[in-house]
Amino acid sequence: MTLHTRGFDLLKEVDVRLTVELGRTDMKLKDVLALGEDSVVMLDRLTDELLDVMVNGKLIARGEIVAEGSRFGLRIVELAGQTSEGAA
Repeated sequence: MTLHTRGFDLLKEVDVRLTVELGRTDMKLKDVLALGEDSVVMLDRLTDELLDVMVNGKLIARGEIVAEGSRFGLRIVELAGQTSEGAA
């Protein structure tokens, strides 16, 4: 094992924050303060669009929500920088 490989192996144990972004919207503060139970906030993403998967705020992939038993999961569909050519 080389020094380079050992150094990379150490980085594999670093904790990072993985975030899946469902969508975004801009709102006035007064509208945010008016939110309550049963409020609906419309987002900028369509239901059939892939979700952004980010690590520490940097886009790394796109995916879709899946149900696994009584929990939600994420299926990675494409990695950032790769095109989905050939995908139907």
